Amino acid sequence: MEPADHPSAAEPSTAVAAHNGDNRAPMLVVEDLQAGYGRKQVVFDVDLRVESGEILGILGHNGSGKSTTIRTILGINKVFGGSITFDGHDVTNTSSRHNVKAGMAMIPSERFVFADLTVDDNLLLGAANDPDPDRRARRLDLVRNLFPILVERSGQLTGTMSGGQQRMVSLGTALMASPTLLMLDEPSLGLAPAVVHQIFDTVRRLADEEGLAVLLLEQNVGQALRIVDRVYVMRSGRVILEESAEEMRNRDSYWELF
Repeated sequence: MEPADHPSAAEPSTAVAAHNGDNRAPMLVVEDLQAGYGRKQVVFDVDLRVESGEILGILGHNGSGKSTTIRTILGINKVFGGSITFDGHDVTNTSSRHNVKAGMAMIPSERFVFADLTVDDNLLLGAANDPDPDRRARRLDLVRNLFPILVERSGQLTGTMSGGQQRMVSLGTALMASPTLLMLDEPSLGLAPAVVHQIFDTVRRLADEEGLAVLLLEQNVGQALRIVDRVYVMRSGRVILEESAEEMRNRDSYWELF
């Protein structure tokens, strides 16, 4: 798992300042998070923050606690301890429905589209909570501009599309809800490198142009480091390292981290 030679993403201070200004609170702050399933704790003492317009990468193998962390932030899993602040509001143990309405969106690593619905039906479901038809239309135009192939396939059943095209649908569906925080769980899983490159470039564009805060969970270190501003590495439910993307790219090897 050697570092890949990729162009540098914007440094955090530059990317954040472009959207936040110096005095604005982070979009997401997690402090001393403890979480798990049932009585089993699998996340310990996690602290993280994400600014508007910033992409934070969380790297680690399966079982490191990455997915549990974002499921807990969204409100799917119960918080055992610690706090979650989203857009200046305490949302610790707030329901996922409330958090989605407040501006969170998450795309899971599996089963991320409604396979028996068309592309357009999937997209429109993403805006189901928005009563403003003009805003829905603007978001649909944004998604179609980002992924023109979805216009060509608008009436196709999503389950008959390729994995990469389904990923585009899932990202488009999430964007239809006008999120301010997007959490992506292993978006490169099972996709061809060229498709991963396209989707990751789109996520970087959304952070830069829309001010979207992004939490990117990945095992594909090389692709992630092309677009992230900062990196946290998780192992056995704990954050073991925080570095800028540039510091991580300059490492000779990643083996000791995983």
